[in-house]
Order: sequence, then C-alpha cells, then structure tokens
Amino acid sequence: MSESLEDAIRENAQGPAKAAGDSGSMEQHKLPDQIAADKYLASKEAAKSKSRGLRFNKLVPPGAD
Repeated sequence: MSESLEDAIRENAQGPAKAAGDSGSMEQHKLPDQIAADKYLASKEAAKSKSRGLRFNKLVPPGAD
C-alpha cells in the first residue's frame, strides 16, 4: 500500500476509536483529538502553499494622498 501518512491520519480520525463485537458498541474519538488532527492536516496543507500563510499588504490611511 502506498498510502500517504496524511491519508492514514485523515482516515483514522474519521473512523471509530473503539468498536466491540456482538453488542455493536462503538466509541468515537475524543473531540480534542479530532480538533488536533484537523489542525495538523490544515497546517500541512498551509505549508505546501507558496505564500506559507503570510500575506503582506501596504496600509494607506484615508486622506494620506
């Protein structure tokens, strides 16, 4: 399998944390863990962009012609 680490993290975060057999019991990942995984994946995407999340603007106050 040539699955990337990001795909594995995304898939594991979407799946259940625990699952039981015949009783059908499932437990979802804790919310802080889901948020941490989302932040990690978002930061990886942002690091790939050209601007790296930085934008420079020149601010000109009104009436400063």
